[in-house]
Amino acid sequence: MEAMQHTASSDRYAKCIEASKRIRWDIDRDVIRGRKFDLSKKFLPDGLSKIERLSFLDADERRLVSQIQGRTYANLFGLVERYIGAKMLEISREHSLGDQTALEALVRFTDEELKHQELFRRIEAMIAADMPPGYTFLPKPNDVATAVLSKSTWAVLGLTCHIELFTQAHYRQSIEPDLALSELWKDVFLFHWKEESQHAILDELEWRRENAKLTPEERDAAVADLIDLVTAVDGILQMQAKADTEYFLRVCDRTFDDAQVQQLHETMLQAYRWQYIVSGVADERFQKILGGMITAPQFNRIGTALAPIMQ
Repeated sequence: MEAMQHTASSDRYAKCIEASKRIRWDIDRDVIRGRKFDLSKKFLPDGLSKIERLSFLDADERRLVSQIQGRTYANLFGLVERYIGAKMLEISREHSLGDQTALEALVRFTDEELKHQELFRRIEAMIAADMPPGYTFLPKPNDVATAVLSKSTWAVLGLTCHIELFTQAHYRQSIEPDLALSELWKDVFLFHWKEESQHAILDELEWRRENAKLTPEERDAAVADLIDLVTAVDGILQMQAKADTEYFLRVCDRTFDDAQVQQLHETMLQAYRWQYIVSGVADERFQKILGGMITAPQFNRIGTALAPIMQ
């Protein structure tokens, strides 16, 4: 049985390598292609921005909110990919003198994450050149990566799997169907999605492999680490939602009353929580993977801890 499981896993690593080779893309040749972001169009689709909650905004203001959120959405991916690349490079060493197929798959994964970081740095610079000055992305990638990587490998892989699964859902359900988005912004996430599809498979394989090593006591501690990581992500989202609301209010052409300002901030935070926490935690595939590793009391513990965020 163990040999059969090893063969099945090896086959999945091999399929990720084949896909990586087949869909390999270049930032300039395939994604940017000499284009600029069209500021007459939305960036983030309505399905992710929660814009329907801001009925007092006119069409131009709604578009501006989508562009601010879309800018932060991209920057958050660049942020988390700093720790993901470092973790995958670390994990790949466990395969160095073993399964060379798994090693190649993870090395490719790391290489693609480095490319994604460069992509998101490039597009932030491009957007900054055309949008009004004053936007600030507050979290620092190395500080965040250091904090995340201090937690158990099981928890880090769990957070990573959660992130890379929701990228799939976001693109298929919201980004791809929306015909009103800036073509370049949409293409950024089309090409990102193509490689993240393989990454989510590798996350699951490595998370399950790590899970098999743990004692019940170690797994219980790892569950606590996962809760801590998701809570820390929420802290980042709260900080950035406040900064983005203040930026919108500064660059908008009119003033808003106190109730509207409060609603703007609450909607920004709710949107970011949906994008980066709720949609991943609620993902059916994520729940199935996680539920197969932990006990019912541990699952309930996670649910209780995250309940204030999931509202």
